[in-house]
Amino acid sequence: MPRIGDRAPVFALPDADMEVFDLDEMVGSKHVVLYFYPRDNTPGCTRQAVDFSDHAQDFEERDCVVVGVSPDDCPTHAEFRDEHGLSVRLLSDEDVDICRRYGVWQSREADGVRRTGVTRTTFIIDKRGIIRHIFRNVAPRGHVAEVLDTLSQLQTEHAHANP
Repeated sequence: MPRIGDRAPVFALPDADMEVFDLDEMVGSKHVVLYFYPRDNTPGCTRQAVDFSDHAQDFEERDCVVVGVSPDDCPTHAEFRDEHGLSVRLLSDEDVDICRRYGVWQSREADGVRRTGVTRTTFIIDKRGIIRHIFRNVAPRGHVAEVLDTLSQLQTEHAHANP
């Protein structure tokens, strides 16, 4: 898994409209909140996506784009987006290559059964493409507020470091 201070692994993935989002194109222009989630239309994933969408203006004011990544395919993302009125861009990583590169495709045991899947994780990537913060094992409730607070702290630190 990449660490804070590392250059974020670059990738290009299709979104719900099958348009490609290229992380490399964001370098120099926008901060990126990259969140990985297990599946569309599950209660926690829906809460998280709706919450990010409800705060789209707050992220825009911080010069930040939010993208969600899961192994679901593009048509499933489109249905999920349309059903819940989401504004967040949802990216499809069907072969879980990017999930693996970011270290979020993990094996865990629950009720004696071993399963492999996405561990809910969020990365804040600055305009230089550097990972500034990582939220691991995210609980959906209150997560967006946490991300916004952290973004504000990082911007304050940056302002003091570069007067």
